[in-house]
This record gives sequence, structure tokens and C-alpha cells, in this order.
Amino acid sequence: MSSRILLLEPKPGFVPRLPDLLAAEGYAVESATDGPSGLSRALKERFDLIVLDAMLPGKSGFEVCRELRQQGRDMGILMFAAKSQVRDRVVGLKLGADDYMVEAFEPPELMARIEALLRRVKREKLTPIVRFEFGGVEIDFERGTARKAGAPIGLAGKELDLLRYLIDHRGAPVSREELLRAVWKYQPGVLPRAIDVHVAWLRKKLEDNPQYPQYIHSVRGVGYRFSA
Repeated sequence: MSSRILLLEPKPGFVPRLPDLLAAEGYAVESATDGPSGLSRALKERFDLIVLDAMLPGKSGFEVCRELRQQGRDMGILMFAAKSQVRDRVVGLKLGADDYMVEAFEPPELMARIEALLRRVKREKLTPIVRFEFGGVEIDFERGTARKAGAPIGLAGKELDLLRYLIDHRGAPVSREELLRAVWKYQPGVLPRAIDVHVAWLRKKLEDNPQYPQYIHSVRGVGYRFSA
């Protein structure tokens, strides 16, 4: 069954021909042009992902996002806005959005984020990984231990948390915004650069050649993807 996506924007223009792009990828796309009608549809029907404008008429995208999460709806939510305001992005993510984009981007980046969110929604319904092996590396997340080629590896708590999240969502691009929300819980003073630093540490400890990683890959314009 194809994934169902609800597109909420007051008028076409976020990405030209976005419904056509999504339909071409096999998604079933529905749309609404204001907050109240979009919220009503999202509460009454089953959608895998909602893509919504932060500035919807009648009820803002922030309000729609908050009410959906308060009602226990667990679909993916990707919010977008015309202007880049750090405060708005933080508010949107804290209210429950999984990703937040500003309109200065290319359609392939948007499609990659949509695909990543849909894969995440499906994977989060699976039981989290307890133990995992790849490329001679053995990770025991219950005990917090790691070994490579039989030798112990020292991984800090946050490194283990980050690695576990990437492995739980292996095969799917995971955005820095999602990692800040899920792994760092929006700790004060933690910036996206902290994610890059921790990834570099993980590569140094786990990869045979950190400059050309086999497992923890960078996804341009999005974040990272674990493949094994």
C-alpha cells in the first residue's frame, strides 16, 4: 500500500508541482489550504506524513502540529516556512515536527527528507536494536559495550545513543534536526555541529578508513545514514 501524504499550504508554490512529484514516486497525495480543514482531515483520516506551511490561515502550522501530537497522532510531520528564523524552527520541532525546512532548497532535497521521514515512521514501530554486528564490530547496547575485531572500544554514552539511533533507522537518511530532538533532547547550547563532531568520533573508532566510511555515510543537505 502506498504511503498517504497530506499537503497543507494556503496556495501552491512551496515547491512547484509538488503533488505531481510525490504522485510520480507512488505516493497518494491529498491537500488542504487552511489550518482548520487540514487538522480535521488529519484527525479523521490515516496519513503517514503531513507536509505543512507554518503560516496557514485560520490555524497556524504550529497550532496544527501541537494539536495533532496532543491527540496522539504519530504520523511524520515536515514543516516549512518562507523565512529562516531560528526561533520558529526550534518552536516547530519542540511542538512535535520531525523536520523543518526553509524554502531555499531544491526539490531533490525535499524528496529525500520526505522519504527519510516515511522510513523513520515505519521503523519506529519496530523493536529497538539491542545487539548489532557489522564489519567486525560488535555492539551490545544493553550493556553499553563495543568491540572491534575482538578488542574493546571505548564509546561514550552519547556516542552509543547516536549510534543506536542511526542503526535503528539504518538505510534511511536521518536529519540533524531529528538527531537533536531524539538524541540530544534539545539540550541548551547543543548545536548541529555537535552531531558532526560525534559522527567523526564514531567513524574514527568504528570505520577501517574514517575518510571513506563504509557504514556511517553523510547525506548532503540532510544529515547521516547508517548502512550495513
